[in-house]
Amino acid sequence: MNGGGIENPVFEPPSPDLGRRRQASPAGVDAGVPAEAEAEEGPCGWGRCTPKALQLCNNPEGYLAAYSLLAIFQGIVVNGLINISISTIEKRYELNSSLTGLISASYDIAFCVLSLFVSFFGERGHKPRWLAFSAFMLGLGSLIFSLPHFSSGKYHYGAKLEDTCQVPGASSANFTCNASTKSSLPNYLYVFILGQLLLGIGGTPLYTLGTAFIDDSVPTHKSSLYIGIGYAMSLLGPAIGYVLGGQLLTVYIDIQIPESTNMDQDDPRWLGAWWIAFVACFFAIWLLIIPFSCFPKHLPGTAKIQAEKISETHNDGSEALVETKNIGKSFKDFPMALLILLKNPVLMSLIIASSSEALVATGFATFLPKFIENQFGKTSSFSAILGGLVLIPAAALGQIISGILISKCTMDCKSIIKFMIGTCSVALLLNTVFLYAKCGNEPFAGVSETYNGTGMLHNLTAPCNANCGCLRFMYYPVCGRDEIQYFSPCFAGCSSYLFNNKKVLHATWIANVVCSGFLQNVFYIKSIFT
Repeated sequence: MNGGGIENPVFEPPSPDLGRRRQASPAGVDAGVPAEAEAEEGPCGWGRCTPKALQLCNNPEGYLAAYSLLAIFQGIVVNGLINISISTIEKRYELNSSLTGLISASYDIAFCVLSLFVSFFGERGHKPRWLAFSAFMLGLGSLIFSLPHFSSGKYHYGAKLEDTCQVPGASSANFTCNASTKSSLPNYLYVFILGQLLLGIGGTPLYTLGTAFIDDSVPTHKSSLYIGIGYAMSLLGPAIGYVLGGQLLTVYIDIQIPESTNMDQDDPRWLGAWWIAFVACFFAIWLLIIPFSCFPKHLPGTAKIQAEKISETHNDGSEALVETKNIGKSFKDFPMALLILLKNPVLMSLIIASSSEALVATGFATFLPKFIENQFGKTSSFSAILGGLVLIPAAALGQIISGILISKCTMDCKSIIKFMIGTCSVALLLNTVFLYAKCGNEPFAGVSETYNGTGMLHNLTAPCNANCGCLRFMYYPVCGRDEIQYFSPCFAGCSSYLFNNKKVLHATWIANVVCSGFLQNVFYIKSIFT
C-alpha cells in the first residue's frame, strides 16, 4: 500500500515511458537519459538464456515483424473468418441475425471494457509480455470458437425440401415437425460469445500497448510509418481470412460427404467446413507467444530516443498535474487519469471520429458477405472472397500510404490533424455518390404487385396459390417471364421445376392455378440465384 492506494505488484516501477511527454533537455541528449531506463534495455532472451542469434531481432524491426504476424492472425480470425462464417453458423446452429450480431458485438464489448484498464496498468509494465498474453488469449479464443463443431456431433442435413404447389388430393411430402422436440443447438450461442470475449481480451493489448511500444522505440518521424505498417498488416489479415475461409467453405462441414447423398454447394442444405481455419489459427497464434516472451522491457536505445522527443500534448496543465501528483502508480489514480483524458479535446475528437468510422465499417464488413449470398444467390465461399476483394485492398493501401506520407513529410501533430481533415473531407464527398446510386425495386408478387390482378398487397397468399400449401420459410425467389418476382416456385404456382445448367428453371403450371399473367401450362422461370 502507498498512500492508501492499491499497488500493482505485477508490473515494475515507473520507467522512462513518461519521458515521451517531456521536452528534451537543452543541455544535451544524455542529460535526459535515466540510468534506470538504460538498465531496462536488456538483451533478447529468457533470463540468462540470451542466444546471439536472437539479438538480431532485438530492434524495432524485429518487434514490428512479430507484431505484424500477430496483427495478421488477429485480423484473420476476428475480422475475416468470423465474418464469413456467420451465415454458416446461423444455419448450423439455428440462430437468427440478431443473435449472430450479438456474437460479433461481443469482441467490441470486451475491448471497450478492458482497453482503459489495460492501457492504464500496461503503460508502465512489460509491454512485450502483455503481447505474449495477448497471443495466448487470441489463440484460446480461436480454439473456443471452434469447439461447437466438435461437441455438436455430425451435421444432419435432412431431406431436400422443394417448395412447389401440390395438386389437391395428390400425395405430398410431410413437413410436419415434432413440436415436442426442442433443439439444443441454439445454446451454442454462449460458446461463440465466450470465444469472442476471449478474442476481445486478447485484442486489447495488441492495439493499445502494442502500438505504444512501437512509438516508444522509434523516433517521431518513423513512428507513423511503423504503426502504419502494423495497422496495414491487421487489414491484410481479414483479406487472408476471407480468401482462406471462402475456400474452406467449399469443403463439406464434416469433411466427407455421406456416400448416400448427392449434394453439392448449390444445394441449400450445404454447409462448409468453417471450423478448420479456427483450429489452424489456434496453433499458429500460440507459436507467437515465444518471440514476444523473449523481448526485453525496452529495446536498446529507447531511453535516448525518449529523451530526444518533444512534447506535443494538449497544454491544459494536466501534464504538470500528472508530474506533481505522480498519477498512475496505483489504482486509486485511475479516476483522475480518466478525467484528464476526457477533458482532452483532441483525444475526444479522435475517439468520436474513430467510433463513427467503426459504426459503418464493422457492420459493413460483418454482413457484406451474407448480403451478397442472400441478395444475389451466391455461394458462401464466393460471397466471402468477393467481400474480401471489395473491403481489404483499399483499406490496407490507405494505411501504408498515409504512414509513408506522414513519415516522409515529417508532419507534427497539427499537420497530421490537417491531413486527416483533408482526407476525410474527400472521403465524405465521394461517399455522397452512394446517395444517388439507387436501384429500383423489382416487382414482387404479393409485396409490390398483385397476382395477376388478384390478392392483396403485402400478402404472399392469393386465390391462385391458397390451396398449394406453400412454405413461408422456404425463400427461393424466382423471376417469371412476366418480369415479376415470386417468393418461391410454389407461390408462383409451379407444380415442378428442373434446372437447366443451374440457371433456368423449366416450370410446369397446375391446371386452374394461374398466378402469372401468362396462361400457358408450360412456362420458363429464371431463378434469381444465378
